[in-house]
Amino acid sequence: MPTYVALLNWTDQGIQGFKDTAKRAEAFAAATQKLGANLLNIWWTAGPYDLVAAVEAPDDETASAALLRLGGAGNVRTTTMRAFGQEEISRIVAKAAG
Repeated sequence: MPTYVALLNWTDQGIQGFKDTAKRAEAFAAATQKLGANLLNIWWTAGPYDLVAAVEAPDDETASAALLRLGGAGNVRTTTMRAFGQEEISRIVAKAAG
């Protein structure tokens, strides 16, 4: 299943409610499952991003729906990237090489 890495920054609302961040992560995990995706992990980070999440989803539409739902709650803004595992990148390189 495709993997997506989301870089997250708290909004003003999100940082004001920092005490609920673990509960919000659990709610996000449950919401992704209802959409057919899976929150693989979430990390709270120091640096330019407040959190990093890894999500598996069957397609871009499902991943986008999950992350739109997350952003729609108003606690974070997201930047999302499609991630490729070793097997996937090997197929991509083979295809590119001809």
